[in-house]
Amino acid sequence: MARVASSTIGLHRLPTHPLRSGHLPHLVKPFVLRPPRYPSYQTISCCQTRPNPTDVSSSQTSEKVVAEPSVSENGSTNSSPLAEEAAGSSGGINVVGLPDYPDKSFNKRIAIASVVAAVGLFLSTRLDFGVSLKDLSAVALPYEEALSNGKPTVVEFYADWCEVCRELAPDVYKVEQQYKDRVNFVMLNVDNTKWEQELDEFGVEGIPHFAFLDNQGNEEGNVVGRLPKQYLLENVEALARGDASIPHARVVGQFSSAESRKVHQVADPRSHG
Repeated sequence: MARVASSTIGLHRLPTHPLRSGHLPHLVKPFVLRPPRYPSYQTISCCQTRPNPTDVSSSQTSEKVVAEPSVSENGSTNSSPLAEEAAGSSGGINVVGLPDYPDKSFNKRIAIASVVAAVGLFLSTRLDFGVSLKDLSAVALPYEEALSNGKPTVVEFYADWCEVCRELAPDVYKVEQQYKDRVNFVMLNVDNTKWEQELDEFGVEGIPHFAFLDNQGNEEGNVVGRLPKQYLLENVEALARGDASIPHARVVGQFSSAESRKVHQVADPRSHG
């Protein structure tokens, strides 16, 4: 057998394996354990309900709105569009102004306004719609006196149960207050048997019946029933001016029948009601 030469020239030393030698080559990077990455949350603070512009350190009632960001596959954190808009609008913090709640002074003003409105409504109702037939009868001139004082006269035949009479009472009151110094206003209740002769004389078949007399006591015309206020006003104006005729001499609207009157005797025969 051939013998292997042990000369150093004939044999070459094989290199040692890196893992066996304990040294790592520069191409292999060491493995390092890193802590897990958790998504961060951005806090959006809301301003207090009643901010004080001069004192930043004052007690504030704040509210936190948490916007959860999205985490991409590579580990980066992407904030939501709401958070980005908030950060861009106010330096990274979205300041949202909450509406002010009513305070005591505001409630007090509301209460005062309500009281004033209620008083105004009451006064308007009392002045315009609170006039009753009883009020008109109380200030009316007695029929005999009206025929003797030399002034023109408006005679109204009415009844307490007459709906149309009650509805027209405020308009009659306004006209009376305007012309009471130049024209007499008389109220005759058809339920009073004292006025049976006048009912026949003026031909009263429906109420309210307004008879317009000149300063001599002669009838110039009449209007009956529910009619616009202008009819009464224009006739009274003609009487006050002393015109020979009135513009609305024979006009009939919706009325209550005088046949439905409730006849009764009055305690005072001198009463003109």
